[in-house]
This record gives sequence, C-alpha cells and structure tokens, in this order.
Amino acid sequence: MLLKIYEVGNPVLRKVARQLTSEEVASDTIQNLIGYMRETMRDAPGVGLAAPQIGESLQIAVIEDKIEYFKGITEAQLQERQRKPVDFHVIINPQIELLTPPETIFFEGCLSIPRLVAAVPRSLSVRVNCLNERAEPCVIHAEGWYARILQHEIDHLHGRLYTDLMQPASLTTLENYQRHTLSPASKTEATKELQRPA
Repeated sequence: MLLKIYEVGNPVLRKVARQLTSEEVASDTIQNLIGYMRETMRDAPGVGLAAPQIGESLQIAVIEDKIEYFKGITEAQLQERQRKPVDFHVIINPQIELLTPPETIFFEGCLSIPRLVAAVPRSLSVRVNCLNERAEPCVIHAEGWYARILQHEIDHLHGRLYTDLMQPASLTTLENYQRHTLSPASKTEATKELQRPA
C-alpha cells in the first residue's frame, strides 16, 4: 500500500515525533506501517523516508540506497560523495552523534520538498544508537553519503527540514541543478558557483 507523502507547509513536518515503546514496535500496526513506508519510499523513489513525511508523528525512518539509483552518476562523483549501496533497514528512536563538524557540502533533495534542491552542510561521519524493526538495540557507524542520509532522516523526526540548514543562495529547481550545477561534477566547482555573485 502506497502512502501519501506530506509536503512542506504541513504542520506534521514541524513536530518533534514521539518515541515508541518496544511493545509498540512489535505490534501489527507498526510492522504494517514499516512495510507501507518501504513501498512508498521505493515507489517515490527515495533513499529514505521518515514517518512524519507520511503524516505519522513517530520516530521511525526507513533507509535504502540501491545501486540502481547510481545510474547517471560518475565514478568520480560517487567517490567524492563517498556513496555506496545501503541495504534496506529501519531506525527507531534514533540518537545521533556527529563525529566530525558539519562542514561537508553537497546538494540534497527531499520527497517533502519536490522539484527543489539546495547545498547543505553535513557531518561526514556519525554514530546512531537506535532500535531496529524488531525493537533490538543497534549502533550504526556511518560515513559519507550514508551519514548524510541518516542526518536528513533523523532531522525529520525532530521537525527539521534541510531548508533550515541549507545555503540559501543555493536553492534551485532540480532541472536547473542538473543543467547548471551537476555538470561540473565537483564539490569544489559547485561551491564556487554558489559563491559567485548574482
């Protein structure tokens, strides 16, 4: 079952989501919700989806970065972003620790902010303590693009969007990003473009 993805402006995206008990995680209601979130994320398609994005103010997010999503991305870009495939998994009640300063800048998009992207500074390395879909404690150490995905999704669980952190002058349509910014295929060149006066 595909769920509606709520877009920016809906109050649910600005609420701090509530944590779940282990009993709730094991319930049919939450297990079914996780399955629906997985289907919805894959259909979008996206690399992550947080429960507030489908109208549920709960601390649940699903994540998956498939290799087929790398189509059209050069090997140099993948290396620069430290992007590798990430298997499907669920994070519940996550607590995140940034292990490096949030100074690595790349463009991000969001299923709740369609057709737009912006440059966002993020930490290159993070540690996340959470529960999995079986309510088992997990510790995730992530670097590169996976760390960025985790930060993005966990922000959703605290009522934050990437627009709160973005470099304002970088906000652009996806079409213009692909036309004018993606072509250089370089973080350095993209950053120079952002700093260029209008």
